[in-house]
Amino acid sequence: MTPGFLRSMLLSFASCFALTIVPHAFAADTAQPPASNDGPAYGPELQGFDYPYPVARFAFTSQRQVVRMAYMDVHPAHPNGRTAVMLHGKNFCAATWKQTIDTLRDAGYRVIAPDQIGFCKSTKPERYQYSFQQLARNTHALLAALGVSRPTLIAHSTGGMIAVRYALMYPTETEQLVLVNPIGLEDWKAKGVPSISIDDWYARELKTSADGIRKYEMNTYYAGHWRDDYEPWVQMLAGMYRGPGKDIVAWNSALLYDMIYTQPVVYEFEQLKTPTLLMIGDKDTTAIGKDLAPPEIRATLGRYPELAKLAKERIEGARLVEFPELGHAPQMQDPQAFHKALLEGLGER
Repeated sequence: MTPGFLRSMLLSFASCFALTIVPHAFAADTAQPPASNDGPAYGPELQGFDYPYPVARFAFTSQRQVVRMAYMDVHPAHPNGRTAVMLHGKNFCAATWKQTIDTLRDAGYRVIAPDQIGFCKSTKPERYQYSFQQLARNTHALLAALGVSRPTLIAHSTGGMIAVRYALMYPTETEQLVLVNPIGLEDWKAKGVPSISIDDWYARELKTSADGIRKYEMNTYYAGHWRDDYEPWVQMLAGMYRGPGKDIVAWNSALLYDMIYTQPVVYEFEQLKTPTLLMIGDKDTTAIGKDLAPPEIRATLGRYPELAKLAKERIEGARLVEFPELGHAPQMQDPQAFHKALLEGLGER
């Protein structure tokens, strides 16, 4: 672990039934996060924010331009022959997988954790047609360049939508899917969330602040609770909006929100043939565009206990682990319980 990172950081399953995991005691939390927009400024590719392992960049041509995909490639001391690929969420980066990377490395996994194009330390193009197919192809190209032919995908939040698309596009090249509170378990547009233009998304993103990120994550991700160890990830995001690349960061974020809203994967779950493990924090209430919806529709969105069980029934052979007291990021809220269930689930492939 680099000194810079230290500064930046403050299943066993039943075959047909969900397994409920009772999490360990939480670290001390507070009812309200601190109210502050102060913090560091980072470059548009997160320059100035250190990752826990060396970052390499994969350059390739996509949509008539050269783009660079940042990634960490962590090798174990005693390999078990498997490679885990970590796919981050919309408000997360590869670095937020740090504890999971350590756990998997110690268990013998080679771990590759990329930042998708448009996110974090990767290129943020002026013009790019974002699709989950494109992000899956980008990831496949990276893995091919690294000599990885049959990875296990461990995917969180928006990363879950990419992982589903990857497994649909490359079914014989995907060993296992682990979906950690994936979004896309419902179609928000079909449920009545109104659309807004990319220009409107952009205007919203330009207003991003540390305070706004904290409040959103506390209320949506963490069931009204806050802990100090969430703060570095707030600063990671907010720092890009304080920096010289704020406009391009906000523009790419707007394009990505439009992709998420308009390209649901939920209708294709029956087509998945890859062994799939769903790991769901039941307190999660994430739903893209929820704040735009009328109150009567808003109340029906992001019901993860219901959505997870429906997904389990629709994905052939899927297994479900629920964390009743955890939210959108169980790997961060209760790493001990999460990693115990993860290693058990990987062993049951």
